[in-house]
Amino acid sequence: MKTKKMIHTALLFVATGILACSCKNEKATVTKRPVTLRLSEVHARGYPTALADAEFARLVEEKTEGRIKIEVRPGGALAGDESDAIEALKLGDLAFTRVSASPVAAFVPKLNAILLPYLYRSSDHMWNVLNGQIGQGFLDDLEKSGSGLVGLCYYDGGARNFYINRAVNSIADMEGLKIRVQNNQMMVDMCTALGAEGVTGIGVAAVRDAIESGKVDGAENNWPTYQSGGDYTVAPFYILDQHTRVPEMLIASKIVMDRLSPADVAIIKQCAKETQEFEIKRWKEKESESEQIVRTNGNTIIELSPSAFAEFQEAMQPLYQKYGSQYTDIINQIRNTN
Repeated sequence: MKTKKMIHTALLFVATGILACSCKNEKATVTKRPVTLRLSEVHARGYPTALADAEFARLVEEKTEGRIKIEVRPGGALAGDESDAIEALKLGDLAFTRVSASPVAAFVPKLNAILLPYLYRSSDHMWNVLNGQIGQGFLDDLEKSGSGLVGLCYYDGGARNFYINRAVNSIADMEGLKIRVQNNQMMVDMCTALGAEGVTGIGVAAVRDAIESGKVDGAENNWPTYQSGGDYTVAPFYILDQHTRVPEMLIASKIVMDRLSPADVAIIKQCAKETQEFEIKRWKEKESESEQIVRTNGNTIIELSPSAFAEFQEAMQPLYQKYGSQYTDIINQIRNTN
């Protein structure tokens, strides 16, 4: 983590006056002095989640009548990768970040239930789950987990697919491949079940170099990340297996939120939820644009045959036993959601 930068951020955060404290009652009281909070985003400016971050900042400033301003710093400028940003939130060195739901599962283990491979029938199915009682329950559980994190809302992250430096048409072709995955043990186990090796510890921005240098043979992600990071130039085979639909999450630091008035926290939470449809629309636009760029580049897009797809699905049964056995009720609720 960029420790020195975070310490500086924390000092600046206090010095600019997030709140004025009333020592008489040892409670924070709101002043009209503007508060500037920072939001870390690993993706570049113009990426769908970065655009949603900016919309979130705009809404918060508007609805707090300028009391709270949010400075969005894309491109990992504040905290490097998502794991660093999460740690910064826990310490109160950072106010907000947008991360994948995958690393958040370390704090709310039952989140792994919604990350299980081949669980959702479609994008609409996933959103019906996330915007219902199940999804809200996970956000509530994160705040109660003692992690120091507050869940605000979900963003679209599309369907994740493997992209490799060679063709993959069957599960046999996955044997021995080294695949970069997120820092989540279930993703590692997914690769193992397919005969590959899941490699963690590689940030999104470093995937292209890792593939080009031979550290890994490929990775797995959605169309926009595959294209925008340049990964498509070094891993020309994109396998449309749609193994997971991992939502993005906008999360906050509980330390920071506890310094704000309940009214302003409520505004922040509401503004976050209002940006969801905004992000979903931008996501669909970017997804279509990225797919067109990749196809125009001449990359090989592989659609698995029904029999090969069935093999990939069947290989995931150990993951459902390991990660889903204690959450069968949630899994069944998800499957029964229209």
